[in-house]
Amino acid sequence: MRSFYRPISFFWLFGFWAHEANAFSTYIPGRQGHAAFLLGKRVSRSHAIFSTTLESPIIKESNVRGNLDHDNNNKNGKQKIVLVAGFESFNREQYLQAAAALGDQVELQVFADSDIRLDLSVIQQQERLHQSNNEVSASNNKVDPLVDNTINPIFREAVLQADVFVGSLLFDYDDVQAVLRLLPAVKGPRLLFECATELMEFNQVGSFNMKPSSDGSAPGPPPAIKAILSKFGSGKEEDKLAGYIKLLKVGPDLLKFVPGDKAADLRTWLECYRFWNQGGQRNVQSMLQLLAKRSELDRSMQHDEGSFVKAVLDKLPPVQVTPDVGLIHPVRYRDQSTRTTSPFFDSPASYMAWRTSPAAIESAQRQGFKLADVKTAPIVAVLLYRKHVITEQKYILDLLTMMEEQGIVPVPVFINGVEAHTIVRDWLTSAEEMRQVATGKIKRAGTHDATKAVKVDAIVNTIGFPLVGGPAGSMQAGRDTAVAEELLSAMNVPYFVAGPLLLQSIPVWKDKGVLGLNSVVLYGLPELDGAIDTVVLGGLVGDKIALVPERVRKLTSRIKSWVELRKTPPKDRRVAISVYGFPPNVGAVGTAALLDVPHSLDRLLRQMAKQGYDLGNYVNDPDASGESIIAALSVLSEPAVIALGADRMGEALQRKIARAQAGDETVNAALALPGAGLGGGEVVAKDVSSDELEKTIGKYMYKKVRRAWSEKERGPGVSRNGDSVVAGIQIGNVFIFVQPLLGVEGDPMRLLFERDLTPHPQYIATYANLQKRPESAFPSDAIIHFGMHGTAEWLPGQPLGNDKKSWSDELIGALPNLYVYAANNPSESILAKRRGYGTLISHSVPPYGRAGLYQDLALLRELTSEYRENAASGDMEKNSIELCQTIYDTANRCGMLNDVPLWADHDDKSNPITTTELPDTLSSEAFGSWVSELSTYLSVLQERLFSSGLHVFGGVPSDDALDSYLEAFYGDKFSSEQRQNVISQWKKQPKDTEKNPFAQFFEFFSDLFAPKDQDKVKTEEEKMQEEAMSIVSLLGRSYEEVDSLLNGLGGGYILPKPGGDLLRDGPAVLPTGRNIHALDPYRMPSAGAWLRGQKAAQEIIRQHREANKGKYPETVAVTLWGLDAIKTRGESVAIVLALVGAKPVKEGTGRIVRYDLIPLEELGRPRVDVLASLSGIFRDSFANVVDLLDDMFERAASADEPESMNFIKKHSNELIADGTSERTAARLFSNPPGDFGSMVNEVVGTADWEDDELLGETWRGRNVYSYGRNERGGDVAGTARPEVLDKLLATTERIVQEVDSVEYGLSDIQEYYANTGALKKAAENRKEVDAATGKRKKVSLSVIEAFGNGGDDNVPVRDVEEVLRLEYRSKLLNPKWRDAMLAQGSGGAYEVSQRMTAMIGWAATAQVDNFVFDQAAERYALDEDVAKQLQRSNPEAFKNVVRRLLEAAGRGMWSTNEDTLGKLRELYAEADDIVEQGSSPATVARAR
Repeated sequence: MRSFYRPISFFWLFGFWAHEANAFSTYIPGRQGHAAFLLGKRVSRSHAIFSTTLESPIIKESNVRGNLDHDNNNKNGKQKIVLVAGFESFNREQYLQAAAALGDQVELQVFADSDIRLDLSVIQQQERLHQSNNEVSASNNKVDPLVDNTINPIFREAVLQADVFVGSLLFDYDDVQAVLRLLPAVKGPRLLFECATELMEFNQVGSFNMKPSSDGSAPGPPPAIKAILSKFGSGKEEDKLAGYIKLLKVGPDLLKFVPGDKAADLRTWLECYRFWNQGGQRNVQSMLQLLAKRSELDRSMQHDEGSFVKAVLDKLPPVQVTPDVGLIHPVRYRDQSTRTTSPFFDSPASYMAWRTSPAAIESAQRQGFKLADVKTAPIVAVLLYRKHVITEQKYILDLLTMMEEQGIVPVPVFINGVEAHTIVRDWLTSAEEMRQVATGKIKRAGTHDATKAVKVDAIVNTIGFPLVGGPAGSMQAGRDTAVAEELLSAMNVPYFVAGPLLLQSIPVWKDKGVLGLNSVVLYGLPELDGAIDTVVLGGLVGDKIALVPERVRKLTSRIKSWVELRKTPPKDRRVAISVYGFPPNVGAVGTAALLDVPHSLDRLLRQMAKQGYDLGNYVNDPDASGESIIAALSVLSEPAVIALGADRMGEALQRKIARAQAGDETVNAALALPGAGLGGGEVVAKDVSSDELEKTIGKYMYKKVRRAWSEKERGPGVSRNGDSVVAGIQIGNVFIFVQPLLGVEGDPMRLLFERDLTPHPQYIATYANLQKRPESAFPSDAIIHFGMHGTAEWLPGQPLGNDKKSWSDELIGALPNLYVYAANNPSESILAKRRGYGTLISHSVPPYGRAGLYQDLALLRELTSEYRENAASGDMEKNSIELCQTIYDTANRCGMLNDVPLWADHDDKSNPITTTELPDTLSSEAFGSWVSELSTYLSVLQERLFSSGLHVFGGVPSDDALDSYLEAFYGDKFSSEQRQNVISQWKKQPKDTEKNPFAQFFEFFSDLFAPKDQDKVKTEEEKMQEEAMSIVSLLGRSYEEVDSLLNGLGGGYILPKPGGDLLRDGPAVLPTGRNIHALDPYRMPSAGAWLRGQKAAQEIIRQHREANKGKYPETVAVTLWGLDAIKTRGESVAIVLALVGAKPVKEGTGRIVRYDLIPLEELGRPRVDVLASLSGIFRDSFANVVDLLDDMFERAASADEPESMNFIKKHSNELIADGTSERTAARLFSNPPGDFGSMVNEVVGTADWEDDELLGETWRGRNVYSYGRNERGGDVAGTARPEVLDKLLATTERIVQEVDSVEYGLSDIQEYYANTGALKKAAENRKEVDAATGKRKKVSLSVIEAFGNGGDDNVPVRDVEEVLRLEYRSKLLNPKWRDAMLAQGSGGAYEVSQRMTAMIGWAATAQVDNFVFDQAAERYALDEDVAKQLQRSNPEAFKNVVRRLLEAAGRGMWSTNEDTLGKLRELYAEADDIVEQGSSPATVARAR
């Protein structure tokens, strides 16, 4: 059911004459989501003609040879036609009926693309039978294009005996390759409609064909036709494909007047194409009849082209034509009284004239059809696929009927697929577009027809794909997104994509989520245009497309909410804002990664007030602040306060405020301000009983909640009466709350073993009370999730393609969800967008700083410089023993000897000096060489980048911040003077247009397409100057972050932008304030990533062999994360390929369709086995890459190569020998389907673990699921394969992790140790114990820092311990970094706190040097001033800092003296008292 691909290459009509269009057809890599879903397993059903089943999968060569000698001259006179329906399986019955109507003229065999090749299990059965019968011989290695045990023999024999071959909509790489092997044997007409480029070249009717000419150019049409080609279309590049459709109508008629055989043959092909394109049984019948006549002519001994033209072509029945574009409505279509006229409308204006007429109302009443009220209902443009309209697919009218019933007036325009942008441009307008035209801010295209256009409130695209070019535009994803952005931003209405799955059955979707290509069509490609709120409306039931009514209601409810948001005046809009507080008890309330939440919140509220939102007295209160709001929310989040119940929470907060104003230093100082700094904000709270919760979410969902959370297990979040407590601060019409915890802290293992766990009842109650219901505590028009990131999008449910049982779908409901997200995280933001219906608003990253050198490190720099200066001047006498000893002592104190060992003999790296005193035997040459290496290391450390502080949402960077961005981006290539000059020039530029994003946008496009001075050649310095100016100008527009959010709150369109890293991508990811998206998944790895990945793999192997006496690693584990894959364009994937010895293969459009094995003689080394550890986001977002990798591993495991040169095959065979019978080549492992994360960070966070081996086993238990196209034919999203994973872990000798950005280093976030560190521990758990040491063998972890613009030559590979030391020295232990964080208040204190927790995780899974703990204690706990500042701004964060230091000592990770431990215990007791004051039962009782 993949007919949506029909328009992909209709340009082949005349595309073989038009080189400018030759990039639009493609293969569809992978089998997942294929027609096997609707037709069952391959060769599992009978065909229209063949009712036989496959008795034996063994293909005998003699049978094939017999087919080759077959004479196609059928004695019964019937012309044998083989038709492969490809992605239009729903037309199968129509084709057969048309053939039956022709009687004895045609014998038609119809195949689906799923029938072309055998299922993997059948192929494996063949191989086993061959091996058991000893039928394998050297002759099997000979390549015969017609003997391929992957091709279904029934299909092959049918093709070899065919007189005519017709193929439509064939794109899968393997299917195409199979068909290509067979097509040369078809001597009669071969017609391929809208297939892959390579197949299109096999089109042939008589003398006409589409093969490229010998000089590489395509054959061209007669000059007269060529001239006419240019007359079709608007002349715009984006309209060319639509112009070809217009040409289709007249092309065959034009050829009537062109003499010659070639013109007649071309005319035959075009007539057939036109019949096929228009569809319907009569047209198909005419096509088959024409092909039969043409086949007879080809076999005739008396070939008379002229007679054929007169007798056949000139007497063809007229094509039954339906409009290429038009409008449809169920009432008009079903009205029998209008059957004498067309059931379609020719413009939106004529449609709306009818829709508002008494005739339409009368007809609807007569049919019992419920029409929406045109006066009040949203008017929504709905783009439909024409092929489905003309073939009368039932779901089309059902969808429109349900939309009307739900109170939406659809404007349903059907298109071929490529004209979507022309409909928006020429036939639609909006209130915003009309306003901008009236004020002269924009100018409409000349093709816009005001007499045909109608005003709409939203646009829904049910076809998917990009707006410009549709399926054809997907071949160069993003090429025309600028045109789409221009059109949609001018409209400034929500742009939705929603449709049924055309490659997947409803049961499979509900069981496994959206798989494979479906995800690209409905999600990946439309997101490039800024599409939001994708809803899966249904899928396949057999060969038919069916809707799920509840999903249609979900779509309509969300459309209505967005439109209502726009129509509601700002002063009446009620907005909920969610901040975060996870993990609990560590000062996390009101924090988000890289974002200063309190100050950002304050800025947003003040801007909202300026826009007319009701913010009470907030903006008039000089003491009102975001810090005060967060402090108040922290109080409301305390378990003891929640236990009081809703009625007492306000009173508890007032008690805290009174204490703060009385000078109590144990309470956050922000509450000591007049009015507590809340700007008149008040506590809004509600107790939600179990009965009310059940009533709100329904019996089915509540049953799951009750099963997961008994009354005794509910823990925090409930009052003493057992009610779930919903609470927050209301300021005018804005409600700010802390997103509740998902579950009970302290029991993370429950999440591991209870797959059906639901969110905590308080969590559910909170979101339920934001919905617009009379009983809700704060019925909202929209919600803002403030920062990266919340948890709603991570809730249990479908991995992709929400259904009603998905918790994120249930809780977000119909609320428009504006989600503030860091621009450099296009990976996790995908979940917010797809599972949480988040419209993303990106924000910039904080400024960068250089680590510099400090304290002992600065002293060490001075000492080494002195030593080297003395040596350079020849005055070695000054380099006394005392100076050398001082350098050595200082280096030792800094932990430098691990990074730069001092060797007794510089040529012998096996004997480092570890004594306290320098040995007398140490030569001055060896010491001098060491000092030189030490100096180099200090230079590297000094230049390390870090994020300096946190970003304020909507804040324009200061001059110093702008300088830091440029310095980080260019390094020493751009001097300080040049940077300051650029910033100065930018500040002098007028900023008028910056206050209008639309004007800025269109000015940009005017400049882009303006004529350029081609004669001027710019120097590299001038180019750099312009690029720097661009970066500064775009960073200077970060105020658009707030502007875009406010536009979203007004129901507007948010411009899209790729997410990414400024240091790597430069201006491409700016400005912020955009709806960020990921990259095209079919181009991974990119060319640059492939080069870097190869170099990284070579270095990994080199380092391993150097450390292991020349041995190659048998297995290397590589982590594949969505974030680094997106930002590096697939470097981690390239590393996997390079280790295995494979390379990406591209088809004609540049899309990657296979990873081919490099021959061993070319590779020159063994194939390294790879355990690919997939993050849940990579697994779900790059399903096509997962399929291609899985296919590569299967082929590698079965390659005819010796095990000594192929470790994949070796380990696969060993598994088979051990009794594993299934998927021994499975190498792609991840969490259970729909789940995310290893849960190791939860275990570490609670400190609830005995030994570090448990962390490895926790990871293993969460990552035992295998993925790929060969998991039961691609019908399964994941299968537990513990025996295969254990084998790979046991053989893993090295692990590879890429770090993709400065902001997210190994030591900065929990995910690295929780996944990669725990993977390391899981592998080590399976190593043998060394008798000499009593310990298991260590597994190396190689870290590749893949950020920055260092170029392809800069691919450093370091051990994890080395990287950790670099990071700790440049960030956590660095006073410059510390002070920047302390300046951020509570948010900065939390950043310190979470890094201390991560340090424990790394100490458990790898190694953290003792000096790191020493200096961390000195910097944050034992420094009295710093400790007070931390404690004052965030008591819980400071308590966690001290707690982690004590935990490290208690677990033996840190060796320190008893005096230090005593001081830390005193600090912890004090911190614990401070945190507990006001939260203990006694204090709560006093609060009464």
